[in-house]
Amino acid sequence: IEALIAHVEQHGYVIIPAAFSAPEADEAHAEIVCLTSSPETAGPAGGFTTHTNEEIRGGRNSFEGFKTHRIYALLNKSPVFQKFPTHPALLALNNHFLDPGFLLNAFHSVYIQSGEVPQALHHDDGYVGVPRPHRPFGTGVMVALDDFTPTNGATIIIPDSHTWGPDTAHLPQRKDAIPVVMDKGSVVFFLGTLWHGGGENNSPGPRRALTIQYCQPWMRPLENQILAVEWDKLAGMPRRLVDLLGYEPRAPFVGYADGVHPWKVVQRRLRE
Repeated sequence: IEALIAHVEQHGYVIIPAAFSAPEADEAHAEIVCLTSSPETAGPAGGFTTHTNEEIRGGRNSFEGFKTHRIYALLNKSPVFQKFPTHPALLALNNHFLDPGFLLNAFHSVYIQSGEVPQALHHDDGYVGVPRPHRPFGTGVMVALDDFTPTNGATIIIPDSHTWGPDTAHLPQRKDAIPVVMDKGSVVFFLGTLWHGGGENNSPGPRRALTIQYCQPWMRPLENQILAVEWDKLAGMPRRLVDLLGYEPRAPFVGYADGVHPWKVVQRRLRE
């Protein structure tokens, strides 16, 4: 893990080859395909496909990607996805770069379809509004469910950009970005201060991935996990995953409910 940390500290990202097996990636993809068969499970941008194979729901804006399909709230829709946010290497990296009690910020699929244009370059901490440079407020992960190539929409990154300040000399330029080329089952971990974006897909097929984002325990997560994941599904999840959703208070008592541990409140209300 020390080598992974050192690479992130220097370059802002690191690729972990074969973090998940090809069968695990295929299983996740098969589940995504099942979820697209219903508008309820596909959600507002999941690429719901009718019986005539006419796709009627993609991204709703240029950042989400008009030709990019995203299925949100994955942990509420299938236990197949539970293994991904708690991969030991990902937790170890977050233990180093984030404070104890870090949270799951967002977790959804990202299927960049053929013909999609490049996403705007951005850094995930940008929405916080604190001037750079600063320590990372979060981290991001892309899990490759098929091979990432230079032509199929692989995530593009600007190495070393995580240290940039607010000066105009460091405005992100697409010519400085490189594609994250990696095999199915591999992941790329990057800091929330790293400039990156979704790549242009000039291939005939989609680029399939999951994105996992984490944030500091004192931040409000992008995806409201307390509402996104139904309470009665928490009992079947690993406790570490439940903690990531926000049910474990941060020291000394941030996140309590009615003066007690939030997990106790959930259990009590489920019994009522």
